[in-house]
Amino acid sequence: MAELTKVFLDEDEIPTHWYNIAADFPNPAPPHLHPGTQQPLQPDDLAPLFPAGLIEQELSTQRWIEIPDEVRDIYRLWRPSPLHRARRLERALGTTARIYYKYEGESPVGSHKTNSAVPQAYYNREAGRMRLTTETGAGQWGSALAFATQIFGQSCEVWQVRNTYESKPYRRMLMETYGATVTPSPSELTAAGRALRERFPDTPGSLGMAISEAVEVAAGDPDASYALGSVLNHVALHQSVIGQEAIKQLAKFGEQAPDFLFACAGGGSNLAGISFPFLRENIEGRMNVDVVACEPAAAPSLTEGEYRYDFGDSSQMTPLLKMYTLGADFVPDPVHAGGLRYHGMAPLVSHAYHEGLLRAIAIKQREAFAAGVEFARAEGIVPASESNHAIAGALRQAKQAAQDGTSPVILIGVSGSGQLDLPAYSEFLAGNMLDA
Repeated sequence: MAELTKVFLDEDEIPTHWYNIAADFPNPAPPHLHPGTQQPLQPDDLAPLFPAGLIEQELSTQRWIEIPDEVRDIYRLWRPSPLHRARRLERALGTTARIYYKYEGESPVGSHKTNSAVPQAYYNREAGRMRLTTETGAGQWGSALAFATQIFGQSCEVWQVRNTYESKPYRRMLMETYGATVTPSPSELTAAGRALRERFPDTPGSLGMAISEAVEVAAGDPDASYALGSVLNHVALHQSVIGQEAIKQLAKFGEQAPDFLFACAGGGSNLAGISFPFLRENIEGRMNVDVVACEPAAAPSLTEGEYRYDFGDSSQMTPLLKMYTLGADFVPDPVHAGGLRYHGMAPLVSHAYHEGLLRAIAIKQREAFAAGVEFARAEGIVPASESNHAIAGALRQAKQAAQDGTSPVILIGVSGSGQLDLPAYSEFLAGNMLDA
């Protein structure tokens, strides 16, 4: 009998509930604060930006939250996503490790972002909010929200970080194909954008800047909502379907648990999605998984940031979040992993890191792309620029295992496809990539 190379679950095994790690932290996560009063946020404070269903999830400490049937039915377009055994990569590395990867690139837009875009659009539709604004870095989140809003008959306005708007035109084209309007940020269309352009005339933009513009537009229209693709608690909640599936799939491979879990981390949605269900197993004493957040050296919020309250955007319009941060006005180098170019880390991820439940490493751009190329040549999948950071971290561990003669089980979160990132790969292969 041939050895398994991938495991799928049946559609009826799609998780029925999202998992909320806030219920299981040994010490409670610090609350979000109102920027004016410095007091914990109340539901009404968030009402101008989010519908009631998402506000309830954002502030919840309930362990399991049921996934609406309509959302779960749409999930069936790409969930459950496959878990692969990377046998060819193992052979190419000469490693004694057993390597698995959870691949989210089979979703309609090619990334994990649809896991949250669909429920966010759904709860807004239920609240009668038919205009959604958002930011996007690499374009994965903007594409996901553009797709989701089409399903529910809503309009979608995306502020894309100027650097990736110019360097990743196919992402913009994909968003426009789904019906979204896309504007490079910072722009002249908002007061926040104009002020940022005046302060930073030649800026490549940042996620913090794009958030400011999207928040300003949504806050000024009572029929509009702002949708965020990472950082906030409800986004981490929605992404927990990834890790829940991976636990079941590893068991079908005959593995009790991974020894190491590597996931890229920028705002934190991908890392949270795959790791939080495993962290629950750690907290309950059933597993001992070493969870490693792989962040870009160009935006090292966990490894070099401060753990404090900060704004989520550059114009200081958002609530105050307790997170590891490089400062709301920090503008990262224009690396190709646009989805990771954020100044702070999700509060729930930050709290887990602060509590010692996970660790972090910073990966430079060339090492990340070298790992992505090695992965692609062995496994046939070209990973997203962001995912390359997780692969690079895993390859370090796999090569160490070969030296040590150990056989750890390594799980990698491959958050998306890099088919639209090929110009970045071309730059790397030509030897012209900045090593930021």
